[in-house]
Amino acid sequence: MLLHSTSRLSPLLGLRSVYSLPQHQLTKLSIRRYISSLKPRQTTSHNYPSTINCIYAGRYPGHFTTKTLPRTSFIHTSSPLHWVNREIPESPVPLDIENAPMSVTERYGAPFQEQDQNEVNELIKALTDGSKRGGGSKKASFSCRRSEYAVHNSKLSVHSWKFQDWDYKKRDLPTKARGLFTLKAVGGNSQIVTRGYDKFFNIGEVAQTQWSWIEENTKAPYEVTLKENGCIIFISGLPDGTLLVCSKHSTGPRGDVAKSHSMVGDAWIEDQLKKVGKTRDQFAKFLYNANITAVAELCDDSFEEHILAYDGDDAGLYLHGINMNLPVFATWSGPQVQAFADDWGFKKIEIFDKQTVPELKEFLEGVGESGEWNGRAVEGFVIRCKARHGPNDPEWHDWFFKYKFEEPYLMYRQWREVTKAIIGGKQPRIRKHKQITEKYVAYAREQLRKSPAIGKEFMNNHGIIAMRDGFLASIGTSGHAIVKAEEASGEDKAKSVVLVPIATIGCGKTTVALGLVKLFGVGHIQNDNLTVRKGKPEAFASAIAAALNDHPICVADRNNHQKREREQLFRDVSKFNPDVEYVALHYVHYKPGEDVVSKIREKNQKRIFDRGDNHQTIHSGTGSKQEIIGIMEGFIQRFQALDVESDPDSHFDLIIDLDPLAESRENLETVVAKLHEHYPHLLGEEMPSADDLDEANQWALSDYTVDVQHVIGRTGGSSNAGPSRQKHPQKEKAVVQGKGEGKAKQPLVEYYAVRLRAPVINVALDQAFTSKPAEVRQFYLQLKNSRRIQPGFHITMAHRINFKKQADLWEHYEKLRQETPHGKDMDELEVKLERVVWDNRIMAIVASLVDDKGHECGNQFMHITIGTADSTVKPKESNDLLRFWNDNRDNLEEAGIKEVLLGKNGEGIITPGLLNAVMGR
Repeated sequence: MLLHSTSRLSPLLGLRSVYSLPQHQLTKLSIRRYISSLKPRQTTSHNYPSTINCIYAGRYPGHFTTKTLPRTSFIHTSSPLHWVNREIPESPVPLDIENAPMSVTERYGAPFQEQDQNEVNELIKALTDGSKRGGGSKKASFSCRRSEYAVHNSKLSVHSWKFQDWDYKKRDLPTKARGLFTLKAVGGNSQIVTRGYDKFFNIGEVAQTQWSWIEENTKAPYEVTLKENGCIIFISGLPDGTLLVCSKHSTGPRGDVAKSHSMVGDAWIEDQLKKVGKTRDQFAKFLYNANITAVAELCDDSFEEHILAYDGDDAGLYLHGINMNLPVFATWSGPQVQAFADDWGFKKIEIFDKQTVPELKEFLEGVGESGEWNGRAVEGFVIRCKARHGPNDPEWHDWFFKYKFEEPYLMYRQWREVTKAIIGGKQPRIRKHKQITEKYVAYAREQLRKSPAIGKEFMNNHGIIAMRDGFLASIGTSGHAIVKAEEASGEDKAKSVVLVPIATIGCGKTTVALGLVKLFGVGHIQNDNLTVRKGKPEAFASAIAAALNDHPICVADRNNHQKREREQLFRDVSKFNPDVEYVALHYVHYKPGEDVVSKIREKNQKRIFDRGDNHQTIHSGTGSKQEIIGIMEGFIQRFQALDVESDPDSHFDLIIDLDPLAESRENLETVVAKLHEHYPHLLGEEMPSADDLDEANQWALSDYTVDVQHVIGRTGGSSNAGPSRQKHPQKEKAVVQGKGEGKAKQPLVEYYAVRLRAPVINVALDQAFTSKPAEVRQFYLQLKNSRRIQPGFHITMAHRINFKKQADLWEHYEKLRQETPHGKDMDELEVKLERVVWDNRIMAIVASLVDDKGHECGNQFMHITIGTADSTVKPKESNDLLRFWNDNRDNLEEAGIKEVLLGKNGEGIITPGLLNAVMGR
């Protein structure tokens, strides 16, 4: 710890100089309080001498030395670390192991900061509450496991804190550190002794790793680091001078393995320190006094193989981070980490900068195409930068995300697991890459038959890469080439998908299911519609399998709220169709900082009693209220949340988290977006618009009625049994006869439209706004970040709402539709995209036809609706926007309207479009 020699007034030390106090009166706490009374002072001030006298606080109470340091030192307080310098000093001072804080700032140019005791104690209290969850504590909304480890060669013990993986997506965690070890210090206070990175996510995995969010809320430079493929190791120091080496969540020897990761890492550290002439005691002392954790990747095939090969000179500890031991995540820059690696004998990872998001994206996607970088196969990259929580956040903090190449590495992992299954005498489970994996299995069986000893080595994680490389050599190709070939052929795409709600009564699962029926005509099997008295679970699975013969996607509509129900569903459906993929529609029954179960209970009961008897089993209009509440409460008490880390939930291929407190319209949009992302080949390229989603949700809420009803709790039988008469979408017909005499025929065609390719529109918009100032881009980025941009785009030429007013126009399109062969487009047209126009509610593109071929538009201005600010703004408001825009073209700013011309030099963009009828749903 560095202190200026000064007689400035301190609340603890009074008017005396720090130096006037006897050293036995100085404690870390008193020095910390003294520092907190000072403001950080810029090193370039001319009011201070070129050198300063400082007090250095050592590891032990009362152990202080005095140093004379250059004037460029900082006093570091607990203020935000956004001012941290990235570069090492031009003329770094020699490494002084005895004065770690000075070396941190003067040699590495990095920040030094002590721990704030109150902040650490508050963190430990919150974590302790989380560790008691499920054991009587209702304070924490997350689950945290605390484990105690005796430190090897020390009398001390440390606590490891571990969250469940899904908890890291919660916003209100006390910390997002993945790898956190603490020590109970003298006096009952706690101390962070090892600090990992904050959990970081893959591109597109969460809202904060969407490219649009990154562009808006991060800033350069973007440090790109190669993602080494091993296991993470943390190295830090303890107060008694012990070097603490940890894996992600444990330290020291383990009884279940011959060598633990931390012990192998420890051996590597011992070896590398000898090579640079240093000792583990020196390293421990330096790390402890610098208040930092060194973060490295253990890559050693002689110990454990992963996906990429590391042997010979390539094996060792690759240093990729230095983290400050603080509750908030603060880490050193790449150049500072590499300088530290040189001093302490670590291997260095490759680091380089990108200065803009488009430049970064182009690089990453380019490497993804080839699967290689600098002549070597890579699993991905970690990108380090500064981020803020949103546009209104003034503070920037250290933030990471990753760009991981899923393939061929997921295929390699599957090969590893099926080989272990074969060795263990189990049936291998092949989930993806089925044809090539079956060939691999045959190859692996032959190798194991020839050399049985391979099996024992393989189970100890040796020979994995040799088996894989041998197979690839035998078929004369590479993993990357296999994946590309599969993508081109469509071989590995899912053909059958079952959507499995995990919910309690009243969450809205059937409403979402009916919305999907309305939008896509998916299969929908309701457990409550089955009238069999015995073997109902098997009948449910059989009905789902039968539905998959006619529908590529089917909803398994029951609560599935217990693991045994999910296990039964997997088992029985697989008997009929073993090639099904399963998607969990998980209605999450927890939320950070809230007693969410009570809110869910209240919300679900309101939904149930509002709908009356329109349900197969819960008849709230005529049944006993207390009996119904009792039934609902039983489901809540028995609810078992999704746990993808264990069976049976590990069998899910995709998880979609839904909010049971949200309206069904919001959850429907979430499901549609995720399904389109993962299964576009099953849903079609064109996605429903916001209007389509509104209509589907309204249909599910208002137009659906049940016909099968069961009496629960008395006879156990059913009344009026028979197939449910759901109002499914009408088949394609142009017109139907109205009920009354003389009424005009109402068209079932909803509208006639020119459909446009979504990628063309999205690229045109990105290009138009990328170089524009923030005030121009603001609404476009708002639409992107809130996912309010339409998934599909069209120009409405004629709408049924104007059926009578524009009878001639409607007749023109109706005649053309009837003359068009089934399955063919009514016409092919060229569309010119002219300009983007928007206000604070809606955005549209003004368009025209290069050659209209006699096709007129029923709207005053031909346009494409891009998106709306929220669901209360209807796409039809584009017409009002464009009329107002046309009337105020000389003074758009005063009218609150903006426009951007499209294409090179504002000349517009020409793109093909297809004229078709859009049927009423």
